Amino acid sequence: MLRINRLTDYGTLALTYLASQPERMHSAADVASALGLGVPTVSKVLKTLGRHELVRSNRGLRGGYSLSRAPETISVADIVDALEDQPFGLTECSASAGLCDFERSCRIRSNWQRINRIVRRTLESVTLADMMRVVPLDEPQAGEADAGAVQTGPATTGAAKTSATKTSAAKTTQERTRKRATRMPVAKPAQPREESLA
Repeated sequence: MLRINRLTDYGTLALTYLASQPERMHSAADVASALGLGVPTVSKVLKTLGRHELVRSNRGLRGGYSLSRAPETISVADIVDALEDQPFGLTECSASAGLCDFERSCRIRSNWQRINRIVRRTLESVTLADMMRVVPLDEPQAGEADAGAVQTGPATTGAAKTSATKTSAAKTTQERTRKRATRMPVAKPAQPREESLA
């Protein structure tokens, strides 16, 4: 399973929170309270980010943490590098050489390294400012729409075209049903009649 560790996830959350209010300093307790995390965990994450110069800290009564630079200049790769225990790599050999006994005779190492470079470039291309933007899960990202589109060239099979047509028709039907539902009058609850106290 390719997965970042929990501290990297928390660190990204903490940085987006700091970036959302750049004009003030934030204590670890403030950040922990806002994110629903434990103070010791947030304190550890912020100190680690400070050592990697992603946040700066001031001591004193009005001290706290803030971003060390603009969110547009902090990449997800920077955050991963600061908070992951090991150098970034999908496999041992794509992170560091000499860790695997089969490196010299491995026929797929170069391909893992190629995949590793693609993932790394993606992490470098996404900034903290991008992470602050809330994107619905069903919204296609740049490149995803093209990847998911059905090709209409000669290589397209009849089954693929039929599937695309059915999907489009289903979406149209759903949209019409939704519009009808919004136009339907809503019945008002009956008002209780006042009885005369004769």
